[in-house]
Parts: sequence; C-alpha cells; structure tokens
Amino acid sequence: MGWLNKLERKFGRYAIRELIVYIIGINGLIYVLSHAYPQSRAIGLLAFDPSLIVHGQVWRLFTFIFIPPAASVLWIFFILYFYYIVGIGLEHEWGSFRFNVYYFTGMLATAAAALATGQGTTALYLNLSLFLAFAYIYPDYQILLFFILPVKVKYLAWLNWAFLALTVFTAPLAAKIAAVAAVCNYFLFFGKEIVSTAGSRSSTYRRRMTFASRSMPGRKTIHRCTVCGMTELDDRTMDFRYCSTCEGDYEYCMKHLKDHEHVKMEKKEG
Repeated sequence: MGWLNKLERKFGRYAIRELIVYIIGINGLIYVLSHAYPQSRAIGLLAFDPSLIVHGQVWRLFTFIFIPPAASVLWIFFILYFYYIVGIGLEHEWGSFRFNVYYFTGMLATAAAALATGQGTTALYLNLSLFLAFAYIYPDYQILLFFILPVKVKYLAWLNWAFLALTVFTAPLAAKIAAVAAVCNYFLFFGKEIVSTAGSRSSTYRRRMTFASRSMPGRKTIHRCTVCGMTELDDRTMDFRYCSTCEGDYEYCMKHLKDHEHVKMEKKEG
C-alpha cells in the first residue's frame, strides 16, 4: 500500500506505541470501577449516544472503545488478555503506525455508521475486526478453547465471518451497517491481497486443468470384464479374474466369473 507508506514516512513519529496496552488498561480500570462503585455510572458516561453527542458530549465519539465486555471477573481477564495478544501481534507485524491506522480507521467507521443510523454502538465489531486481521496474518496460531481444546485461530475466524454474514442478512439495518463499517479497515488492508490471491489460485487451477486435459486425454484401465465391460474405474472394490476354462485371455468381474459362456477355440479340420 503505497499511500500508507507515504503516510508513515510523514506521520510515523506521531504513532502511539503499544496502543492496545492503553486501551486494555482503561477497559480493565472501567470494569473495576463500575463493579466496585456502581454509583459512579462510569460506563454510562462513556457510552456512544448520538443524541448526547450532538448536544456537545463529543468525547463519546471515541470513549465507547473503553467500555469493557459484559463478562464475569474470570472471563474478563482472559478476554482482555486475548485482546492484548491480538493487538501486540498486529503491532509486531505492522509497526505502531500501521496498527494505529487500522484501529482508528475501524473506530471512526464505527462511529460514523452509528451517527448515520442514530443508534448507539459498542466496540464489539471493532474488536472482531482486530481478531480477523490477526487470524489472517497468524492463521495457525493456537488458543485453548474453554482452556482445554487447542484450536487454530483460522477456524474461529471462519465462525466470526459466519456471524458477520448472519448479522448482515438477518439483523436490523443499524446492526447491518455497524457490522460492515467496523470491518472496512480489514478490507482496506487486505482486500487487494485477497483479490490477488484468489485470482492467482484461479489461474493456477485453470493451468492445471488445461495441462491435465492435454497430457492425459484419457485414463487407461487395467481390468475389463468380457461380459459387462466393467473396469476398476467403475467399481474400485470389484475384483477381476481370468477364467481357467476359457481358451484365451478372457477376464471377468466377480459377478460374471461363474456366470458366463466359456470361450472355446474352433479346431481346424486336418
């Protein structure tokens, strides 16, 4: 992405290093605060509310990313830790500037979609876009599902794509727009590569099929029943035998080995 390279050369020094650490840290702080001091209404003050934003509470345009998922104390630790692994992994692969661009692009797209529909939003789909990017770059990375079952993230990514597709086809319009907007950053970063890879695979497949059709016009058979014409390609479990009574090399499938008219050579009169 040439445009991203140009931006990085110009603004790379302003990138926030280990951005995900700050985001996860504030998520954890808000979780503790909201449970220890429910009267603080910490989550309510950070939530994305279009009606309050247009009346001046502009901080809600981005503070929604600091609202932690609704989960038990045990699960919130592992959820935030997994977000940390994903974010650090992406920053290690891209560098701080590109990770910043990826995250903030998704955040701005999510906020714009929510404002357009007049509905509130959360960081659910934004965090999902981070995971999809991580799974694309590290498809064979394994996590312990339910702390027991090792699963590669690429399989979980397929489930998440299915979830997004289900959302687009069945959810209300606001949810459809939010889901699509939040993964715009994914297609911005990987779209060209995905299309290029798909085209390369398609052309490779066509070349292989062309080669096969030219170099192997027909598959030769080894066995053929004299009665019915069956070959090993018609039934791979079928056995073929030569008849010892027939005069000549006549082969039969097991169905006709005992049920055929024996071939006899005509004797010449001398």
